[in-house]
Parts: sequence; structure tokens; C-alpha cells
Amino acid sequence: MIAVDTNLLVYAHRARAPFHDAANRCLIGLAEGRATWAIPWPCLHEFVCVVTHPRVFRPPTPLDGALGQVESWLASPSLVVIGEPAHYWSALSSAARVAHAVGPLVYDARIATMCQLHGVRELWTADRDFSRFPDLITFNPLVADSVHESAPAYGSRRRARAAARRRTVRRRALAAHPE
Repeated sequence: MIAVDTNLLVYAHRARAPFHDAANRCLIGLAEGRATWAIPWPCLHEFVCVVTHPRVFRPPTPLDGALGQVESWLASPSLVVIGEPAHYWSALSSAARVAHAVGPLVYDARIATMCQLHGVRELWTADRDFSRFPDLITFNPLVADSVHESAPAYGSRRRARAAARRRTVRRRALAAHPE
């Protein structure tokens, strides 16, 4: 089973977002396909938060539009929405320790843990921070030469700062291209 991260949902929804066409094709392919696919509940929550936030998008997506988009994804017969099962906490604790996840990376540990506990084969995401979780295979379907990676341990502080700069540039690009 493939799971989809928030960034792909946002890119697919916002027509003027970078990677919109590629993300939209990916989601349409999953939603209309026969294979089971997944979205973690927290990614749906974060999607609504991001696209309706006036500091992220100018103008933001109206709440009804964001909720309607989620409802259309939920209507896909092959979609499974995943959450925290009963034994979640011990698995999250372990994943956070292995990845040295603190601050906002705890959120990524949450998503990675849910995916692993629900048998997700790979997480489609444009967020390289998931490479900190060695037991989760990630794939960026927005980059033509992206390869599946059973991610090695996270690299240096310099790489972390570079990733943070890329995220900042991406957020600014999204804000500069209003719908």
C-alpha cells in the first residue's frame, strides 16, 4: 500500500503551486486506481490547516473548498485513512529515538510510525526529513529521476540546514503564487 504525505495533497490542490500537475496526476491515478492507497489522518488535518492559512497562501483556499477537497479524496473507494492503533505509543517512542526526532520532526515520526504500523509499503512525499526513519521507504513522485530509497541515516547539520532553506524557499514560492 502507498501512503501520501501532506505536501503532495497541497500541491495537487493548489493549481498554481509548484509541481501541481505532477502531484495532481499522482493523486488522480491513486484515487481512480484499483490498488489500496492511504492518507494518514494527520496529513488531512495538516492539509486543511495549510491551504486555508492566509500567511501561506494569498488568497487562501476557503474552508468549504478545503473540506470539499478532502471529501472528494475520501470518496475514493480504494482509499484507506490511517490513524494511531492501540500499540502506537511504543512504536512512536522507538522511531523518535532512532531518528533523534525532536521538535517538528516528532510530527514526521508520527506519520512514519502510522505508516509502518498499517503496512504501508512506501510513503510518497517531497519531504526529505522522512529519510531519518530507516524502516520507511519513501518516494518522491514529483521528481522524474527520484528513486525509491530505504533511507540511510540522516546526514550532517549542513544537510539539515540546506533542507530547511529549501522548505523556506518552497513556502515562499507557494505564497508568491496565489490562486
